[in-house]
Amino acid sequence: MTQPELTPAQRTEVELLARGRADKSRTLRDLSLPETPEAAHALLLRLGVWDEARTPYADRLRAALSAVELPVPDFDPEEPRLDLTHLPTFAIDDEGNQDPDDAVGVEALEGGLTRLWVHVADVAALVAPGSPLDLEARARGATLYLPDRTIGMLPDELVQKAGLGLSETSPALSICLDLDEDGNAEAVDVRLTRVKVQRLAYQEAQARLEAGEEPFVTLARLARASRLLREGEGALSIDLPEVRVKADDTGASVFPLPKPEMRTVVQECMTLAGWGTAIFADDNDLPLPFATQDYPTREVAGDTLPAMWARRKTLARTRFQPSPGPHHGMGLDLYAQATSPMRRYLDLVVHQQLRAFLAGRDPLSSKVMAAHIAESQLNADATRQAERLSRRHHTLRFIAAQPERVWDAVVVDRRGAQATLLIPDLAFDVPMSTPAAPGTALQVQFADIDLPQMRVRARSV
Repeated sequence: MTQPELTPAQRTEVELLARGRADKSRTLRDLSLPETPEAAHALLLRLGVWDEARTPYADRLRAALSAVELPVPDFDPEEPRLDLTHLPTFAIDDEGNQDPDDAVGVEALEGGLTRLWVHVADVAALVAPGSPLDLEARARGATLYLPDRTIGMLPDELVQKAGLGLSETSPALSICLDLDEDGNAEAVDVRLTRVKVQRLAYQEAQARLEAGEEPFVTLARLARASRLLREGEGALSIDLPEVRVKADDTGASVFPLPKPEMRTVVQECMTLAGWGTAIFADDNDLPLPFATQDYPTREVAGDTLPAMWARRKTLARTRFQPSPGPHHGMGLDLYAQATSPMRRYLDLVVHQQLRAFLAGRDPLSSKVMAAHIAESQLNADATRQAERLSRRHHTLRFIAAQPERVWDAVVVDRRGAQATLLIPDLAFDVPMSTPAAPGTALQVQFADIDLPQMRVRARSV
């Protein structure tokens, strides 16, 4: 079939539709093709105008694709801070992480208590409410993590100034919880601090835990106790495969993420920090974007992949509101996300409110808070959807580059004759007609990959 040749004007017109920046295309209509972004994308691929590395999803969803170029102020060197540089403090993250915004440490107290310190980059010291940086971050909602690039919610210069462990010492906003042996909190507090942070990858921290080193052993003990308490309050356990997708012009790669215990330890410490922040705010009548979640729609027992898949589907969407409420999926009576102010706008708002309270200034009202929540969540939702679609696109590229490969799969759900298969090595799900029951292990190959439509056909081998 002879492919049409497009004039520069026609090419621009088709590209606008493919990018979601136009609703119609006379060129596609004249070619008897559907006037849809997917059809425009497919035509551009056939003509070689676009290559398979091109992903239009962030563009279609109006997610910002340019770096923030606004000026960044310096920290106030005269601002009083609690000096905690004598305490061993660790920012533990995936290898290659470029925006370290949280770190953990412990301090032994009298009476058998342990103080858990969760230090967070003091971004709000540099981003005042209503400032140009604040307005830009709100318009983006969150940092956009694509397989081929990262577009920050805030300038790279700010990350370099505020990132924990990127300088010899780091200003921080720190949440502390005084915990007993069973994980109960006897007291919570929020302080402006200065810390000396050592950066570690999860595998390095895991090796030090297995060697019996402190504070990793104590951190793991506190995390296990906290998790048991939350499970007793109904916290859900969902353990599904996770991967990292990387891509460039030459191809794409998918790497299963290892899950050493230290990953869950850090996650539990961040959960405790969010809980402690919410308690502190509630005790002081401070409006925050509290995270809440309704009860699951039904109970699902078991720890198989189909059970985990079904349990995730029972979760209600997390809602953010200016007043506290229970987060049933986490088994907490109140909660606020507080540990990623460089990456999530509502975390930044939490920090701005805490800083206003600590300085004796008037915080944002509940009414203003509700408006900020609505605006930023709309933008953050677009960012998350762009990330999900882009990961799927590049995962399909990775699959297409290995047409003969046989993949291990598990049936995790079925509706009539149609089953949903999960490919653990890809954290990728695909429909397939099969009589196999949920939990059945299969081997499959893929064919007929359609990038514009995000479709692929699986067959059992």
